[in-house]
Amino acid sequence: MKHLISIGDLSPEQLETLLDLADRLKAVAKAGIPHPLLKGKTLGMIFAKSSTRTRISFEVGMVQLGGHALFLSTQDIQLGRGETVADTARVMSRYLDCLMIRTFDHQDVLDLARYSSIPIINGLTDLLHPCQALADLMTIREHKGHLRGLKLAYLGDGNNVANSLLLACAKAGMDIAIASPTGYTCNPVCIAQGREIARTQGGSILLTDDPFAAVAGADAVYTDTWVSMGQESEKALRLPIFSPYQVNDAMMAAAKPEAIFLHCLPAYRGLEVTESVIDGPNSVIFDEAENRLHAQKAVLLTLLAPGAELP
Repeated sequence: MKHLISIGDLSPEQLETLLDLADRLKAVAKAGIPHPLLKGKTLGMIFAKSSTRTRISFEVGMVQLGGHALFLSTQDIQLGRGETVADTARVMSRYLDCLMIRTFDHQDVLDLARYSSIPIINGLTDLLHPCQALADLMTIREHKGHLRGLKLAYLGDGNNVANSLLLACAKAGMDIAIASPTGYTCNPVCIAQGREIARTQGGSILLTDDPFAAVAGADAVYTDTWVSMGQESEKALRLPIFSPYQVNDAMMAAAKPEAIFLHCLPAYRGLEVTESVIDGPNSVIFDEAENRLHAQKAVLLTLLAPGAELP
């Protein structure tokens, strides 16, 4: 594992190993046991998109691992003023041990990986959000005890989160049903890749415009904002189109009684999810948010100190 760009790049065994390591890191952190396994290592974090969870979880994660994280806004570095991604990658490779980027264009991540000599982590692009998907699988497994054979229902925009969930569930041998309005479904390349992975791993993929068909028999129900960063001008258009996909009490009732509710956050209460669901007993959104920290620490350790022994 040289980079983390897409969950689709991982083998099922690598995915399981990352999740196991994340579980162990969480247990060590909860026990208050120091684990500075990345002492002397530095992570650069490029942000073209604003962030709450990504910045804090990576920064805190590096501190807990004994390293240092450096925040790099595109407004503060030359990348935002026209320096090429290739030149940025070559220069940063001379300074840093690892580089995480949260940006719009997925090609920027691919170019960084191509021209850098250090590991690159995709902190989010308009196409994929692999770090979120790792935390999601970790959370589901934490609450359900396993992944293979479970069904995840995702309702709403077929965005970067949905694309990564599609690939992650396929890798884990899960069934995933994605309900989106016509014209707002997942990326076709991700769909094709997910179907091929599911065929070999024993899971299934359902794409539909019927939200109740998606949630039927689901072990987990997931949604995300209907208006992602950069789409603010589409809000008035999108709200009436997506309103049938709101996760409310009736929608949760169509899933299994013990189904958990997930949301990558930030949530817009009263739009994609009602307060009764997001604050209800089946909601695990804050466990999910916390697990970004532990899953990303597992990624950092795997990339920067493979084989390191936890205390």
